[in-house]
Amino acid sequence: MEFSMMGMAIAAGSPTASAAWFTEHLGFKVGVDLGWYVNTQHADHPTVSLDFVQRDHESWPQATRGKAVVGTMLAFLVADVDAEFERLRSAGLEVVLPLVTEPWGQRRFQVAGPDGLLVEVLQMVAPDPQWLADNGLADG
Repeated sequence: MEFSMMGMAIAAGSPTASAAWFTEHLGFKVGVDLGWYVNTQHADHPTVSLDFVQRDHESWPQATRGKAVVGTMLAFLVADVDAEFERLRSAGLEVVLPLVTEPWGQRRFQVAGPDGLLVEVLQMVAPDPQWLADNGLADG
């Protein structure tokens, strides 16, 4: 499949408030705000789009209309996860997974986003050689 943009639509209690959270904390900009629908794009990555739709709006699929988001995480790969952790923690965001270095080669943390979303911020780091060996992934 060939495509020119990737986006995600999120069922929101307040699309405007959800979009404002991503604008304030993660660098998105609002493109369209109809109240029940808000489109955002990232300022530095115009092919990344998050849309927020009023969860009980008639345009939302009937099967999940009116239901809150559960079990959804958005991940952002960054160059300096420690700096982002300090910035977002200092902004008062709820940290749900403290900064941790995983043996498989990620340094990451998670914060609670709007409408039940989890937001993970991560940086790739060198994996632990013993973990790689224990999981059959070491060069040999």
